Amino acid sequence: MKILITGATSGIGKQLAMDYVAAGHRVIGCGRNQQALAELASMGIESLGFDAGDYEQVLASLGNLEDLDLAILNAGTCEYVNHPRQFDGKMLERVMQTNVIGVGYCLEALLPRMERGSRVALMGSIASALPLPRAEAYGASKAAIEYLAKTLALDLRPHGIGVSLIRPGFVRTPLTDKNDFAMPMRVEVSEASRIIRRELAKGVEEIHFPKGFTRLLKLLGSLPDRAWQQIALKGLKR
Repeated sequence: MKILITGATSGIGKQLAMDYVAAGHRVIGCGRNQQALAELASMGIESLGFDAGDYEQVLASLGNLEDLDLAILNAGTCEYVNHPRQFDGKMLERVMQTNVIGVGYCLEALLPRMERGSRVALMGSIASALPLPRAEAYGASKAAIEYLAKTLALDLRPHGIGVSLIRPGFVRTPLTDKNDFAMPMRVEVSEASRIIRRELAKGVEEIHFPKGFTRLLKLLGSLPDRAWQQIALKGLKR
């Protein structure tokens, strides 16, 4: 297969790129870090350097790609609110620009050239299952991705293009290493890659893992808002 992965210079994206190329696929890894892209190139991964949040760069870099079998739009960031009454609007803008708007730029560039039988995968998060403290920006961005993926799945099905939404729990990456709170059931990036690749090969539309954690959050998310708020506030007091 010919596979494109954004955010391929670290974390889940890098592991996916390495695992796919090791399995004999043609992989195009995208990112901004030129040193990391050179490392990917040394592994036989084709590299494209651009900022996924820059409209002109995205269209110039991706606008001429043909014959993609799979596009994994994985580039993302995470920032948390520290002081709710001193809300940082610029932080919200940064997170939405990378996690949502940049995905839109990539879709504009790629979808016109994707053929029947191909697939697009969007990197969401199980955080969109319910409101979590301090996650106003990150959670909102991943909720937007969830809605976007599910809507695309409806609109692209008649064209024979599959859409998968990836909703991981905590995965050990440089991004989650910065977190200052407990991360239950955090999995290694190699395990995340194995699950994602397996489920994408099956054409699964929603990929979530680890199942024990993601199912729990989905269950909590199904509670009435008031019930979940009481649980969350008790957790904060502890």
